[in-house]
Amino acid sequence: MTYRAGVIGTGGIAGMGILGMHDEDAIGTEKIDASHAGGYASTDDIELVAVADVDEEKLATFGNAWDIPAERQYVGHEAMLDAEDLDVVSVCTPSFLHHEHTIDAARSAADPEVIWCEKPIASQVSAAEEMVEVCEETDTELVVNHSFRFTDKLQRLYDLIHDRDILGEVKSVSTQYRMELMRNSTHVLDTLVYLLDARAAEVSGYINGENEAVDSLDAAQDVVDAGGGGHVVMDDGSFVTVDCTIPRDISSMTLNFIGTEGKLYMNNDDGEWRYWSLEDGEHVEQSLPGIDGAWTWEDDYERSFANAATHVEDLLNGEEENYSPGTEAARSLEIIVGFYLSHYTGASVDIPLAPPLREISITSW
Repeated sequence: MTYRAGVIGTGGIAGMGILGMHDEDAIGTEKIDASHAGGYASTDDIELVAVADVDEEKLATFGNAWDIPAERQYVGHEAMLDAEDLDVVSVCTPSFLHHEHTIDAARSAADPEVIWCEKPIASQVSAAEEMVEVCEETDTELVVNHSFRFTDKLQRLYDLIHDRDILGEVKSVSTQYRMELMRNSTHVLDTLVYLLDARAAEVSGYINGENEAVDSLDAAQDVVDAGGGGHVVMDDGSFVTVDCTIPRDISSMTLNFIGTEGKLYMNNDDGEWRYWSLEDGEHVEQSLPGIDGAWTWEDDYERSFANAATHVEDLLNGEEENYSPGTEAARSLEIIVGFYLSHYTGASVDIPLAPPLREISITSW
């Protein structure tokens, strides 16, 4: 059986390349495999049949690059959702549009079984919650593209932490990643809540107001997104420090876990994972069972889109449970919004956010 896919938005993540990840000369001019369209192309049973965008020039460029017939290149997502019968829809628009496009797709005549939405899930916690609710009402599986969840190594590490208890009770975590919080840091925060299998309980934050991507992305809309970080107390009692204040060029995505049975150091930019078990009061370095080497951008990130598309295929076949659902994607968003609220009020913020605070919007792309 061949499943039919449609894409809303023709930006880099949809299939045309991402600044900082791909050759700048190729971005926007040719198809890039590390993308939603590339993911679909790697599967056996999903075919990308339609695409929509409000920018007709970008729409035509994408359509030509990915061999989408002109009659299936739609100006505006409503036209595509009205005309096509789709099994899966990718939402690859700026984050402040994810809410509208996901809900429209879930309720549309296209009637997709799966929506594969880019990260971060939304600009507001209330919007993320509504996306989850509508997808539940329409029996639509909402998969959020936090790419690291679709890598074998991170899934194996999750099993080692929770099934093999290699860390015991996690007491402290320190993390570092590049600015900006919404556009980039959602990755490290989602990795945090995934590996801890926990939700923030209290947040204290700092925002530096810096955004290195505004000029390079030629953003057409004013954005709030900036570098920042702070302290987070998770609902499992672990204490987390987050530093996402520095530029891409000097940043390394690191997470350092300290538990009652061991400690773990992860540096995904340098490709180094190290683990020490606690034995008779001393830390002894050990290998991580079943993990060959460390997570790397070149090997694991590049494959994550193909892995995610295969996961979508498995969901359509009824063979898997969603391991990147909207309910969990909202957890990293809560932390980011909490950082902003804490910075501007000078007070710590409790999670779940009070209803009025769930309406606060942190705009990005």
